[in-house]
Amino acid sequence: MSLPSSATLGTLLRHLTELLDGAVEKAYESLPLDYRPRYTPIVRTLIELGPASIRTVSTRAGISHSAVSQTVAQMEKRGLVTLRASDDDARERIIVLTPAAEAIVPALQRQWELTQAAAQAFEGELSMPLSQLLREAIEALERRPFDERLASTKPSKPSGKRVQK
Repeated sequence: MSLPSSATLGTLLRHLTELLDGAVEKAYESLPLDYRPRYTPIVRTLIELGPASIRTVSTRAGISHSAVSQTVAQMEKRGLVTLRASDDDARERIIVLTPAAEAIVPALQRQWELTQAAAQAFEGELSMPLSQLLREAIEALERRPFDERLASTKPSKPSGKRVQK
Protein backbone atom coordinates (compact mmCIF):
# COMPACT_ATOMS: atom_id res chain seq x y z
CA MET A 1 0.00 0.00 0.00
CA SER A 2 1.47 3.29 -1.06
CA LEU A 3 0.58 6.40 0.88
CA PRO A 4 -0.12 9.65 -0.92
CA SER A 5 2.62 12.29 -0.87
CA SER A 6 0.22 14.46 1.14
CA ALA A 7 0.17 11.98 4.05
CA THR A 8 0.73 13.79 7.33
CA LEU A 9 3.21 12.92 10.06
CA GLY A 10 0.54 11.19 12.15
CA THR A 11 -0.63 9.11 9.19
CA LEU A 12 2.95 8.11 8.37
CA LEU A 13 3.67 7.11 11.97
CA ARG A 14 0.48 5.05 12.24
CA HIS A 15 1.25 3.31 8.95
CA LEU A 16 4.84 2.55 10.02
CA THR A 17 3.57 1.13 13.33
CA GLU A 18 0.99 -1.02 11.49
CA LEU A 19 3.70 -2.40 9.18
CA LEU A 20 6.08 -3.20 12.03
CA ASP A 21 3.53 -4.50 14.56
CA GLY A 22 1.66 -6.46 11.89
CA ALA A 23 4.79 -8.40 11.00
CA VAL A 24 5.71 -9.03 14.63
CA GLU A 25 2.15 -10.14 15.41
CA LYS A 26 2.33 -12.68 12.55
CA ALA A 27 5.54 -14.02 14.06
CA TYR A 28 3.82 -14.53 17.42
CA GLU A 29 0.89 -16.26 15.70
CA SER A 30 3.29 -18.63 13.93
CA LEU A 31 4.77 -19.82 17.25
CA PRO A 32 1.70 -20.02 18.14
CA LEU A 33 1.30 -17.61 21.04
CA ASP A 34 -1.81 -15.74 22.07
CA TYR A 35 0.28 -12.61 22.44
CA ARG A 36 0.30 -9.11 20.96
CA PRO A 37 3.27 -6.78 20.41
CA ARG A 38 1.71 -4.14 22.67
CA TYR A 39 2.18 -6.52 25.65
CA THR A 40 5.97 -6.55 25.28
CA PRO A 41 6.91 -3.39 27.24
CA ILE A 42 4.73 -4.54 30.13
CA VAL A 43 6.06 -8.10 30.12
CA ARG A 44 9.67 -6.92 29.85
CA THR A 45 9.16 -4.55 32.78
CA LEU A 46 7.58 -7.29 34.91
CA ILE A 47 10.40 -9.70 34.03
CA GLU A 48 12.90 -7.07 35.12
CA LEU A 49 11.14 -5.80 38.26
CA GLY A 50 8.80 -8.58 39.28
CA PRO A 51 5.27 -7.62 40.32
CA ALA A 52 4.82 -3.87 39.93
CA SER A 53 2.17 -1.19 40.07
CA ILE A 54 0.57 0.17 36.93
CA ARG A 55 2.23 3.51 37.71
CA THR A 56 5.67 1.91 37.98
CA VAL A 57 5.21 -0.03 34.73
CA SER A 58 3.96 3.12 33.01
CA THR A 59 6.98 5.13 34.11
CA ARG A 60 9.52 2.39 33.43
CA ALA A 61 8.12 1.45 30.00
CA GLY A 62 7.49 5.05 28.89
CA ILE A 63 3.81 4.39 28.21
CA SER A 64 0.86 6.39 29.51
CA HIS A 65 -0.93 5.13 32.62
CA SER A 66 -4.13 4.82 30.58
CA ALA A 67 -2.45 2.71 27.87
CA VAL A 68 -0.90 0.41 30.47
CA SER A 69 -4.28 -0.01 32.19
CA GLN A 70 -6.01 -0.85 28.91
CA THR A 71 -3.29 -3.28 27.84
CA VAL A 72 -3.21 -4.96 31.26
CA ALA A 73 -6.99 -5.46 31.04
CA GLN A 74 -6.49 -7.28 27.71
CA MET A 75 -3.65 -9.33 29.16
CA GLU A 76 -5.76 -10.25 32.17
CA LYS A 77 -8.54 -11.55 29.88
CA ARG A 78 -5.95 -13.73 28.12
CA GLY A 79 -4.67 -15.09 31.42
CA LEU A 80 -1.22 -13.50 31.15
CA VAL A 81 -1.42 -11.30 34.25
CA THR A 82 -3.40 -10.96 37.44
CA LEU A 83 -4.02 -7.85 39.47
CA ARG A 84 -3.87 -7.60 43.23
CA ALA A 85 -4.08 -4.76 45.71
CA SER A 86 -0.84 -3.27 46.94
CA ASP A 87 0.22 -4.12 50.49
CA ASP A 88 0.82 -0.40 51.08
CA ASP A 89 -2.25 1.10 49.40
CA ALA A 90 -5.36 -0.96 48.63
CA ARG A 91 -6.27 1.48 45.82
CA GLU A 92 -3.04 0.74 43.97
CA ARG A 93 -3.13 -2.30 41.71
CA ILE A 94 -0.11 -4.55 41.32
CA ILE A 95 0.42 -6.45 38.05
CA VAL A 96 1.70 -10.01 38.38
CA LEU A 97 2.69 -12.35 35.54
CA THR A 98 0.74 -15.60 35.68
CA PRO A 99 2.42 -19.02 35.48
CA ALA A 100 1.05 -19.24 31.91
CA ALA A 101 2.87 -16.02 30.98
CA GLU A 102 6.05 -17.14 32.71
CA ALA A 103 5.92 -20.38 30.72
CA ILE A 104 6.03 -18.52 27.39
CA VAL A 105 8.81 -16.09 28.39
CA PRO A 106 11.61 -18.22 26.83
CA ALA A 107 9.75 -18.29 23.48
CA LEU A 108 9.11 -14.56 23.75
CA GLN A 109 12.75 -13.83 24.48
CA ARG A 110 13.85 -15.82 21.42
CA GLN A 111 11.33 -13.87 19.31
CA TRP A 112 12.52 -10.56 20.78
CA GLU A 113 16.09 -11.42 19.80
CA LEU A 114 14.98 -12.22 16.24
CA THR A 115 12.92 -9.03 16.11
CA GLN A 116 15.87 -6.95 17.33
CA ALA A 117 18.17 -8.50 14.70
CA ALA A 118 15.61 -7.78 11.96
CA ALA A 119 15.20 -4.20 13.25
CA GLN A 120 18.96 -3.64 13.13
CA ALA A 121 19.11 -4.96 9.56
CA PHE A 122 16.16 -2.72 8.61
CA GLU A 123 17.84 0.33 10.14
CA GLY A 124 20.96 -0.48 8.12
CA GLU A 125 18.94 0.23 4.97
CA LEU A 126 18.01 3.73 6.13
CA SER A 127 19.97 6.97 5.85
CA MET A 128 20.06 7.10 9.66
CA PRO A 129 18.89 4.65 12.31
CA LEU A 130 15.15 5.11 12.83
CA SER A 131 15.53 4.43 16.56
CA GLN A 132 17.98 7.35 16.82
CA LEU A 133 15.61 9.67 14.94
CA LEU A 134 12.65 8.59 17.09
CA ARG A 135 14.62 9.20 20.29
CA GLU A 136 15.54 12.69 19.03
CA ALA A 137 11.89 13.39 18.18
CA ILE A 138 10.73 12.24 21.62
CA GLU A 139 13.38 14.35 23.36
CA ALA A 140 12.38 17.41 21.30
CA LEU A 141 8.71 16.90 22.20
CA GLU A 142 9.58 16.42 25.86
CA ARG A 143 11.47 19.74 25.77
CA ARG A 144 8.62 21.50 23.97
CA PRO A 145 5.35 19.56 23.68
CA PHE A 146 3.48 19.50 20.39
CA ASP A 147 0.48 21.33 21.86
CA GLU A 148 2.78 24.31 22.58
CA ARG A 149 4.07 24.13 19.03
CA LEU A 150 0.50 24.09 17.72
CA ALA A 151 -0.48 27.06 19.87
CA SER A 152 2.45 29.13 18.62
CA THR A 153 1.93 28.30 14.94
CA LYS A 154 0.23 31.01 12.96
CA PRO A 155 -2.62 29.79 10.77
CA SER A 156 -1.87 29.87 7.09
CA LYS A 157 -4.01 31.91 4.76
CA PRO A 158 -6.90 29.97 3.23
CA SER A 159 -5.95 28.55 -0.15
CA GLY A 160 -9.34 29.19 -1.59
CA LYS A 161 -9.89 25.47 -2.03
CA ARG A 162 -12.96 24.04 -0.42
CA VAL A 163 -12.54 20.92 1.63
CA GLN A 164 -15.18 18.35 0.85
CA LYS A 165 -16.61 16.35 3.69
